[in-house]
Formats: sequence, structure tokens, C-alpha cells
Amino acid sequence: MAPHTTVHHQDAARPPVQPDVLTLVRKSVPGEALVTDWSEACATAQQVTARWPISHSFHTEEGRYRPLLFVESLRQALALLTHSVHDIPLSHRLGWEHLWSSVNPEALWTSSQPATVTLMITHPLVRRRRLGSVHLTSHIEAVREGVQVGSADVQYTAHPPALYNRLRGRYADAGEAFARALPPAPAAPAALMGRRDEREVVLSPTGPAREWELRVDVSHQVLFDHPHDHVPGMVLLEAAAQAAQACAGHPVVPVEFDTEFFRYVEFDRPCLVAAEPALPDGAGRARVKVTASQEGRAVFSSTVTTVAQPG
Repeated sequence: MAPHTTVHHQDAARPPVQPDVLTLVRKSVPGEALVTDWSEACATAQQVTARWPISHSFHTEEGRYRPLLFVESLRQALALLTHSVHDIPLSHRLGWEHLWSSVNPEALWTSSQPATVTLMITHPLVRRRRLGSVHLTSHIEAVREGVQVGSADVQYTAHPPALYNRLRGRYADAGEAFARALPPAPAAPAALMGRRDEREVVLSPTGPAREWELRVDVSHQVLFDHPHDHVPGMVLLEAAAQAAQACAGHPVVPVEFDTEFFRYVEFDRPCLVAAEPALPDGAGRARVKVTASQEGRAVFSSTVTTVAQPG
């Protein structure tokens, strides 16, 4: 087990992120690394600290953090702990199978200082398989200045290179797969998708209402800060959030995602996204079922719960 680790963000008042830390959190751009520190909380849990910037080109708007910044924080934290605590080699490839996440919209305000978010993470299940893969189940609770930020449950798998390459076949090489990405289709109207700029939009209209093509712009330095062999889960979650916003007809905050990842989404083929209103949850909050398919096969499904945007 690795000792206590301290890492740093890139900021005018902070030292640059060390290369090994960027590798651990699976980022290549220093300013996109959120994790700053971790330690053992007890024998079965770790405490991870994330620092959210005062403002961010993609994750903040009008004095608020977007909810998926919480998911990106836990993604980085789990990647770090996978290698640092569970002794899974860096060569293993991580992939989500199921994600449930919920945020408290009242904890997403920005201020004149970066926000310190503390994530308490437990792994109730770590199953090591015969061929070297590891299946993990994690639970995350996050707080900020004593206020609950969010909760999440994640099921994910770490595959060794030989098995991952066999699963991915001709798509195993990230550089080659990235180079085969289709040109980004025209963006849906940014305002309709809850965004300020069309460069931030990940959906393209196809004609029918509530149906789009996934818009993949591999030059976007936040969504794609390094080559991938498939479309990242964070991009699919952003697509679900934008689809839910488009269905709402008024500004909303996506506060809960209940998501299944069925297949890898390839760069060289169109991916279709559809949304349908679902029954409200037990608290009366609106929900939208967002599904994605590629060549007629389901690749992703997320039920997104929304509330009216404050103010």
C-alpha cells in the first residue's frame, strides 16, 4: 500500500502538478487535475481532497459549479486509489460499468477562493479475477465546508493490457482510434443545451425531436486532453445532461444520474442519442431517460433527474 500522497494543482499561487500524479488521475493537462491530497481514513476507507478552481471554462457558469465536476472529481480519485491503494498496475485499463451519482445543488456555488471538496471513499467489493482483471465497487460521500456535496456508487473494472487489447481488437491503440474520429457534426443550439458556446455542445440535431447524434470534437482540451481508444464516459454523461436540458424547456440542474455503460463507444462510427421523459422520482423531481446506440446496439443508458435552476 502506498504511503500518504500529496499532489498539487496548477495555479498562479501553487506549484505545478507532478507528472506521476497526472498519470495516476489519467490526465495530461496539469490544470485539469483536481485531486490534491489523499490519506487513509481507516482500515477500509480513504479520504481524498479535491480542489475546484474559482472558475473553469467548462465546469462553471454564472457563479455555480456544474454537477458533473463532482463526477470528474470522483473519477480522478478512484483512478488514484486504484493504483495507490489496491496495487493495480498503471498499465491496467479502467472502465465504468455502472454509476449512480447525486449532488446537492445548494453546495455548488463558486466564491473568490477555490473550493475544497473532501471525498470519503470506501470499496465494499474488490474482486480479483483469474486472468488479471479486477472488479471494484466503490461508495463516495463528498462534503464542502461541512455541507454535503454529493454521493455516488460506482462499479468499474480494471483490465490488464493483454486482456484489454483482446477485448478492443483493432481499437486497442488509443492513438490510432483517436485519429479515426469522425469530424464533429454541427452543434445543436448552445442555449437549448444549457451551454454558452457551441464548442461546448456534444449533441448534433438529426431531425426528429429529442434525437441527436453524439458530437465528438477531439480538439476539445477538457473533454479530450489526451488520446483515448473510445469515447470517455464523462462525454456520454455530458451528452445525457445536455439531452435532459433540451427536454426540460427551461433552465435545469441535473442532480442525479443513474447510468449503465454497456459497450465501448467508438470514434469512427456515428452514435445516436435519444431522450424520453420518465416518471418523476419519489420527491416529484423531473426525470429523463437518455439512451445511446451505435450501429443499432445499445451502448449507454442514463436516467437523469433534474431540478429547476436556482435563481
